[in-house]
Amino acid sequence: MGYKTDIEIAREANKKPIQEIGSKLGIPSADLLPFGHDKAKVSDTFIKAQAGKEDGNLILVTAINPTPAGEGKTTTTVGLGDGLNRIGKNAAICIREASLGPNFGMKGGAAGGGYAQVVPMEEMNLHFTGDFHAITSAHSLLSAMIDNHVYWGNECEIDVRRVAWRRVVDMNDRALRQITTSLGGVANGFPRETGFDITVASEVMAILCLADDLKDLEKRLGDIIVAYRRDRSPVYCRDIKAEGAMTVLLAQAMQPNLVQTLENNPAFVHGGPFANIAHGCNSVIATKTALKLADYVVTEAGFGADLGAEKFLNIKCRKAGLSPKAVVIVATVRAMKMNGGVAKADLGEENVDAVKSGCANLGQHIENIAKFGVPAVVAINHFVTDTDAEVAAVKAFVEGVGSEAILCKHWADGGAGTEDLANRVVEIIDEGKAAYKPLYPDDMTLADKIETIAKEIYRADEVQLDKKVTDQLAQWEEAGYGNLPVCMAKTQYSFSTDPTQRGAPRGHSIPIREVRLSAGAGFIVAICGEIMTMPGLPRKPAAENIRFNDAGEIEGLF
Repeated sequence: MGYKTDIEIAREANKKPIQEIGSKLGIPSADLLPFGHDKAKVSDTFIKAQAGKEDGNLILVTAINPTPAGEGKTTTTVGLGDGLNRIGKNAAICIREASLGPNFGMKGGAAGGGYAQVVPMEEMNLHFTGDFHAITSAHSLLSAMIDNHVYWGNECEIDVRRVAWRRVVDMNDRALRQITTSLGGVANGFPRETGFDITVASEVMAILCLADDLKDLEKRLGDIIVAYRRDRSPVYCRDIKAEGAMTVLLAQAMQPNLVQTLENNPAFVHGGPFANIAHGCNSVIATKTALKLADYVVTEAGFGADLGAEKFLNIKCRKAGLSPKAVVIVATVRAMKMNGGVAKADLGEENVDAVKSGCANLGQHIENIAKFGVPAVVAINHFVTDTDAEVAAVKAFVEGVGSEAILCKHWADGGAGTEDLANRVVEIIDEGKAAYKPLYPDDMTLADKIETIAKEIYRADEVQLDKKVTDQLAQWEEAGYGNLPVCMAKTQYSFSTDPTQRGAPRGHSIPIREVRLSAGAGFIVAICGEIMTMPGLPRKPAAENIRFNDAGEIEGLF
């Protein structure tokens, strides 16, 4: 039997005008700012008018550690949203926007797959409504104003050796990781060493995704620490007087984007921080808006549960006052086999023993989620090569650790393939057992917060914190930042900092290479191992295969 590709399915979508999608949630046409016929931004006025309404039920979709075999977290998020609507519930989904860097690098798209997709797929994976460009521009404005401030007399007495604000671009470009600026003589300023991160790692991205409204956005932008003086005292964005203009640039980008699934159900797609180097969740404003308009809101957090879900539960929910009612952990038989030592080329062959061996990774994620007080269920994202014995092995393992696994066929069947999962998630929510709590209290020391995550989530034996790092953490605590949560920047491929260690490694240590203060976003970033905040392109980037075909259609993007 031949299967259509994701992009072929997306092109055949029977999309409805975005005003019809908005009406499902009670959003009047006048409160939608349309971008074409199939996407729109929701007005700030409408969002503020929903403030007194009761919230719906929040469902988090997360996954095991990603493998080249594929897990399908976004696909499952879309499929569950469609499944909930199919069983008669008023549901919406909330996902992140795609970054150009990975799209032209390794991934090739981030809108779901098969018959569980969000459309318009091509626009979502390219420029969409321009949010990332606005974030890049706002970030770049601050970069320019810092150097300009120094050039025109340096009234704030910035130590040019201690400028903390780097530059960003929404592309994978390893050549920009470490650079020297302002060469060429006096007219170009004072030479200094700096570098680029990818836009999704920008503190501006994190702030936009955590801010409640424009006023909160401007305050947070003003709180960004851009540099230090010779006496090590901080210089803030507000000292450079950049936060007002940055907010103006970001005003439209702050409005959530509304699109639709293939089954014409509402989807908010807004914000896009990576979960391996940032907090990895869609915007608070989109999630809160959806909760006011729908009875069930399905959202996702990036990469495996050790990164995205941990940050969703420890950072986003803590800071935004959100309380999830259920968690869905996505796994595939193929990924279990790969965690069990099977090579990618051999994944199509039945190997029940490898499935059983690889389930250790899934088991650790199940145990970890339980520590946050939220009930979890496993969604087995079905592939046609899965055998009944392999699926049974996953179900038996999950049952043995006190949870349950449900086979889902949303890639092939859309919402019809997730009805069992949707019904079970509703039952779990109705049981009222969720009692969300973060993993650590606000008043724990920053070093202890890092150690708690490393030991409780990654199952490390130790954390390597050298004196430079511990001294920096102590200085931030003395400056009043000790109550902030910690955002771990770590490889997504393993519980450890070694991306080749699959499964559930034990006896490893977590080296902390560097810590960064994101004072505006409201968290400390701990950079672990060799993780990069500016990815590079692979040997054969996806961009090589992206082009228009003879029919004027984009090929190779997905």
